[in-house]
Amino acid sequence: MQIHNILDVVIIGGGPIGIACALEAKKHGLSYVILEKGCLVNSLYHYPTNMSFFSTSEKLELDNIPFISNNPKPHKAEALEYYRRITTSNELNLHLFEKVNSVKTLDDEHHLVNTFKANYKTKNVIVATGFYDIPNYLNIPGEDLPKVTHYYNDPHYYATQKTLIVGASNSAVDAALEIYRKGGDVTMVVRQEEIGDRVKYWVRPDIINRIAEGSIKAHFSSELKEISETDVVINTPHGQIKLENDFVVLLTGYRPNFDFLKSMGISLSSDKRRIPTYNENTMETNVPGIYLAGVICGGMETHKWFIENSRIHAKIIMDHIRN
Repeated sequence: MQIHNILDVVIIGGGPIGIACALEAKKHGLSYVILEKGCLVNSLYHYPTNMSFFSTSEKLELDNIPFISNNPKPHKAEALEYYRRITTSNELNLHLFEKVNSVKTLDDEHHLVNTFKANYKTKNVIVATGFYDIPNYLNIPGEDLPKVTHYYNDPHYYATQKTLIVGASNSAVDAALEIYRKGGDVTMVVRQEEIGDRVKYWVRPDIINRIAEGSIKAHFSSELKEISETDVVINTPHGQIKLENDFVVLLTGYRPNFDFLKSMGISLSSDKRRIPTYNENTMETNVPGIYLAGVICGGMETHKWFIENSRIHAKIIMDHIRN
């Protein structure tokens, strides 16, 4: 298999933070490549069709390149266009649809990054893979049925259908409102006692009012226990209930690929947060020459890091590499 010349940096992940790292590497004359297992900004591409960001456009900008949006809160399509134009106009060295299989530290303190296409020998590795690829499974009967999904895309698919949504995050609330407005019969199952404060402030009153008027049904302090072809079983504070059901959308969150991190030798905290070990001043992990950037730094605390507050990771890492 082909082995490329030794690179200064291999960046794993072609999302916004991976792109930010590449921009910073190019700025300082470092040799680099981005390796992305899917399309450009793959996780963002798989977000719901009608998604709008919590952040305003200037907080999503990279390297002070203006992000002009038609709305105060940019939509998915605008962000895809923005990050694509940055990548192409800066002629970033990017390999799409090239999944990284392994990263091994060599005796000479370099690293060998293996994909199905090639091996890349590098002085440094940046892991910017996010957390959107692995859902938090409920591990209940029927979760593997074809009617069940852990990813929501377009509300039209659920028009007129009895649709159960599990979760009360921004994505769950958006899905509930959109499907309801496309004529879906929506029921939510929420573990908490109410819709939480982390829901987008301009959306939260909408979902609360739709629930209050009965347009969207909701079972709070409840858990989904079983799914069958024709119905679902829910544990509620008032006892177990069975509802007729056509589709189940499990929006219970996602997690980083911890096995991939551990395979590189990166240690994780022993508590439920499973936060990877890294130096906040350099972003370097316990494995010399391997760095973390973006939301993956938060482990299971996937609400901690966003594009707007992790863009700085690129500069921190490159300053450390250059010095």
